[in-house]
Amino acid sequence: MQKKQLNSNRGERIASKVQTLVAEILRDLFADDAVLSGVSLVGATAHGGLQFVKLFYYSRNDDVAAVQKRLDDVTKMVRFELAARMNQKYVPEIKFEYDDTLERAARIDDLLNNLK
Repeated sequence: MQKKQLNSNRGERIASKVQTLVAEILRDLFADDAVLSGVSLVGATAHGGLQFVKLFYYSRNDDVAAVQKRLDDVTKMVRFELAARMNQKYVPEIKFEYDDTLERAARIDDLLNNLK
């Protein structure tokens, strides 16, 4: 009889749940915000015994510093709303981090296209 592993991917499940809920919160509360309306959450990772969740985002806005500052400004409000929507005893701290994967991929494509 194989022993069942408990919580083997709990961090991934929590991070995914937080990502989904925060995306809904940003859509519901900040749809009219010019800076945040173009933000898409593209990934999440849980750290520190599930006490912290890092949310990776991409923005159509070219001014990444302004987007990051605005996200930092609304983090407390987003976490408060997250606590109301999550069915958990503890709500993890959240931190937003820009994901530059698309820019790096475009740069690699340009380099490969310029090879002769």
